[in-house]
Amino acid sequence: MILEKHLLITESDLSVVATLKQQVDLSSIQIKQAIAMGCLWLQKGHKIKRLRRLKTQLKLEQQLHFYYNSEILSQRPLEAKLIEDNDGYSVWFKPRGMLCQGSKWGDHTTIYRFVEKNLQPERQAIIVHRLDKMTSGLIILAHQKKLAGAFTQIFEQRKIKKSYQAIVTGIFDQEVLIIDTNVSDKSAVSRVKLINKDTNLNQSLLRITIETGRKHQIRQHLASVGFPILGDRLYGDEILNESEIPDLQLTAYQLEFNCPLSGEIKSYELDDDLCPKFKN
Repeated sequence: MILEKHLLITESDLSVVATLKQQVDLSSIQIKQAIAMGCLWLQKGHKIKRLRRLKTQLKLEQQLHFYYNSEILSQRPLEAKLIEDNDGYSVWFKPRGMLCQGSKWGDHTTIYRFVEKNLQPERQAIIVHRLDKMTSGLIILAHQKKLAGAFTQIFEQRKIKKSYQAIVTGIFDQEVLIIDTNVSDKSAVSRVKLINKDTNLNQSLLRITIETGRKHQIRQHLASVGFPILGDRLYGDEILNESEIPDLQLTAYQLEFNCPLSGEIKSYELDDDLCPKFKN
C-alpha cells in the first residue's frame, strides 16, 4: 500500500492521529507506527520538519504531509556497532545495507535513528559525513549542533584522514598508484596501495586513502583504471546473473582527526574481522 496525503489543518482541537484517521484507511496503531518510523512531516509557513511527537498541538493553517509505503516500512534496520562514545559525538561501525540519509517515506533504517534509539543515555544524532548504503565502515555522529558544525568544518577543510579497504577484480601490480581524475567535474585524488592479492581468484585487496570526498569517488576511480570493486553494480563488470553478484567489498576502515573537544589526535581502525576478505 502506498499513500501520500497533504492535509491543511482546519480543526485545531484534534490530535495528530485523529486528524490523519479522517483521511487515511489505516488503524491508529498503523498510523502511530508509521509516525515513529518518520513518515509524517509538519509544515509551518515555509518551514517543514519531520514530526514524531504524537501530542503536538496542531494549529490552523499548518499542514501535515504523510507518506506511507508498506514495503518500505516493512524493512527492518540493521544493527550498527558502537566503537567509542565521546559524549558529544560517537564513532560507529555501519554495516552494509544501512542508510545514512532518510527520505520523505521514513528514516527507521538509517544509522542516525538506530543511534538515537540505542545509545545510552539517549541523544540526538546528527550525520556529519556519509557512506554509501552498501559501503560498510567507520562513521562519526555528532550529538550536539555545535560539534556537528565543528566536524563539518573538519571534513570541508580536509583535516581528517580517511582510509578504505576494497577487494577488486584483477591483479594489482603496482606498489602505489595515485588517481587524480575529476569526479562530477570536481577535483578528486585517491592514493591506492596493494595489501594482498589472490591470483587464483584474480582479485586484489587494496588500501585507498582519499584526499577528497566526492560521491562514489573510490568506486569511479578504481573502475577507471581497470580494477572495479567486487560487487559494484554501478561501476563494476556486467554480470548477467544478479544472484552471483556479492555485496560491495568496500569498507571505511580507518579515521584520524584532531578531536574538536580535547584537541588530541583520535585514531580509529577496524578489526580485521570487519574488513573485506577473499572468498573462494
